Amino acid sequence: MRSTFSKSLSYAGVLAITLFGMISSFGQTAPQPLLQDIKVYGQPTPYPTSTPLVQKTGGVTAVASNAVRTKFPALAEVSIPGYSGILIESIDGSVMIESNATSVFNPASNVKIATAFAVLKTFGPDFRFMTNVYTDGSVDAATGTLNGNVYVSGRDPMFGFEHAVAIAYELNRLGVRTVAGDLIATDNFAMNFSGSAPRSAESLFGTMDASRRTAAASRVWLNYLSNAGKFGQVNGIPSVSFSGGVYVQPIPSSLRLLFTHESAPLREILKVTLSYSNNFLSERLGDMVGGPYAVARLVHQNASVPQGEFSIQTSSGLGYNRVTPNAMMRLLRALRNDLARYKMTFADIMPVAGVDKGTLANRFDSDFATGSVIGKTGTLGNTDGGASTLAGELNTRNGKMLFVIFNMRGSVARFRAFQNSFVSLVQGQLGGAVPISYSQVSLDSRLAKTRISYPFNQGRGN
Repeated sequence: MRSTFSKSLSYAGVLAITLFGMISSFGQTAPQPLLQDIKVYGQPTPYPTSTPLVQKTGGVTAVASNAVRTKFPALAEVSIPGYSGILIESIDGSVMIESNATSVFNPASNVKIATAFAVLKTFGPDFRFMTNVYTDGSVDAATGTLNGNVYVSGRDPMFGFEHAVAIAYELNRLGVRTVAGDLIATDNFAMNFSGSAPRSAESLFGTMDASRRTAAASRVWLNYLSNAGKFGQVNGIPSVSFSGGVYVQPIPSSLRLLFTHESAPLREILKVTLSYSNNFLSERLGDMVGGPYAVARLVHQNASVPQGEFSIQTSSGLGYNRVTPNAMMRLLRALRNDLARYKMTFADIMPVAGVDKGTLANRFDSDFATGSVIGKTGTLGNTDGGASTLAGELNTRNGKMLFVIFNMRGSVARFRAFQNSFVSLVQGQLGGAVPISYSQVSLDSRLAKTRISYPFNQGRGN
């Protein structure tokens, strides 16, 4: 679901997160229980029709499997609501619990895991969005006037009030207080999670000028200064006024680049996107690689997902998408391996339950469970009769497990309650929940890692 939250800038160091615990053998002092079959209520979920690579949801055929196989007899007594698919595996790939693992379900916002995988695979965790500020004029140092227009071009999905004020501040540092011309933004520019370029350009125009700036924008700017520790470093109130208007149009090629505002690293943007399950951010990130079908193609090519088990039509999880628990499990493993290459873990881009703000802030938050689950939620209140999903990693005294739980066609509240109790029960069967070693860094501080860069032969203003 779309969430709103304050964002701030700082230059905090990169978060170091260390997960501990190794997978140990199960049933060391007792014989391993036989696999148990339990009944799943209701009929199997629909299956999508095929297209050459990425499948579109359309006609359906029935799926046969409706049994649960588990190594834990206690779980055989659990009633599973709605249409459900469950897959829990140890890190080494041993299947601990399985139900309808190759049947398709609506993954809801678990699709965002695929989007995160695709952009990390394509751009890497240190990628930054560039917002370039150009001009076709020159600065009169005596009057503080830029005689010409200011052009802004960029695709930063996190660009907000504080970044607009930061641009005004940087122009002030270059000696510019007034622009005798227009503000022109490109049609891919977005601000404050708006999909409208004209609305975004108008917001930028009003925020750069202190006399037009809203109280909300001023609060966000002050919040940025607080989080960045810059109260003593910024003199006065940043402001740039324009004598002309604001427009959205392509920019000429023969412009002078003044400076570039660089976003926080992609890893930090992903942490915010997945923690709050922000649909706008996820769609914008998916667009970077070519949209949902391109995301699906990258998943098929790099996560060993079988054809017919991964079909998405959005990069955020809105609407009718179809994914099997098996496909999501393979995706989790591929993502985990890619993160390890950068010395990262799931906790670097996903919320830690009961610790991080967002959709898992109030789940698995008891004294003994807090910090033991890292995951991505998914919620659709009406689509497919209601869907709720949860996938990620859980930690226990007997090691880590990867898990996928897909529920659909029923009460979202009931599904969430089931997921909470089921995950806790699984942890109990493995010796109990154990929190990961995790030093929380606020999401605001993560987004604070922005910076300004200048052309090679141009220095900052005084």
